[in-house]
Amino acid sequence: MLITVLKSKLHRVKVTSTNIDYDGSCGIDKDWMGALDIKEFEQVHIYNITNGNRFITYAFSEEAGSKKISLNGAAAHKANKEDLIIVCSYMMVNKDDKFQEPKILKIEN
Repeated sequence: MLITVLKSKLHRVKVTSTNIDYDGSCGIDKDWMGALDIKEFEQVHIYNITNGNRFITYAFSEEAGSKKISLNGAAAHKANKEDLIIVCSYMMVNKDDKFQEPKILKIEN
């Protein structure tokens, strides 16, 4: 049997921009994506600490070192600039297999 487990978490990061007139997605600093092993177009779950909204979209990379987090398209309706969010990715594993601890990156704002 397969179970879904947390693969990585970007914890308490600020939204740097929103753009409704763009395909729905979440832009993430490329360095953070690398540290968390999040791939381009990988599904991510977003948990908005500021307003309680929760939603699913996909990731794309922002410029490395930019510390940018952008929410676009329909996702832009779920958060405002400066909102604190958590970005999580998950993976499927066999319930009997040993799996690694999730990668967690806590951001100091």
